Amino acid sequence: MEVIEELIKLAKEMDDATKRGEDLGLTNDEVAFYDALAVNESAVKAMGDDKLKVIAAELVTQVKKSVTVDLTLREGARVKIRVMVKRILNKYGYPLDLQEEAVKTVLGQAELLCADWV
Repeated sequence: MEVIEELIKLAKEMDDATKRGEDLGLTNDEVAFYDALAVNESAVKAMGDDKLKVIAAELVTQVKKSVTVDLTLREGARVKIRVMVKRILNKYGYPLDLQEEAVKTVLGQAELLCADWV
């Protein structure tokens, strides 16, 4: 019974996330990166939703181009994507003091999503 309740809860959360993505005009992958960037409330205040959506969309495009099967295994692949993420954040003026945490979160999302992309 407890397992079924957890599955129902998970399904509802996934449905809510999909609806939120539709409301924001983002794909599921873009929502994952948007959420990674919007974790810090001061970044949201400084950047605004629209700019974060643009950054999330560019991150998905660029990370998909850079992702390799061994992203979770090879440090070289991680470094390459980390540098690319920092460049994108700088390009759009993401607050410097919040970038390191955002890069870590985005890289974590990339590792989770890369299995579906390769």
